[in-house]
Amino acid sequence: MFLVDQWVEKYIKEASARGEFENLSGKGKPLVLDDDSAVPVELRVAYRILKNAGYLPPELQDRKETLELEHMLRCLAPNDPELCVIEKRLQLLKLRLQRSGMNTDFIDGCYNDAIRGKFKGE
Repeated sequence: MFLVDQWVEKYIKEASARGEFENLSGKGKPLVLDDDSAVPVELRVAYRILKNAGYLPPELQDRKETLELEHMLRCLAPNDPELCVIEKRLQLLKLRLQRSGMNTDFIDGCYNDAIRGKFKGE
């Protein structure tokens, strides 16, 4: 067992002995767990801690920023001076995502067009 696992087990046993788990909401109901089967066993604790702290891996942070910039582009007027800056940043993020191996079809709307085509029967 890893040191973190032993530490957690110790504190769980102590808290249980003090009765801190007696009146929790959801007692007796099944837990809703995240699917972390794609994460190696030795990294699951670390990933869970990072996720609970609100940390996103760089690729997902870039994807999130890309979606925000894409939304801003749709809202800006064609003659807005910010348009050029946002487009350049969007291109940079697209290149960074491609280098990390992520699909960038969502940036150009290809994915949305494909879904619409499927629903229309095309």
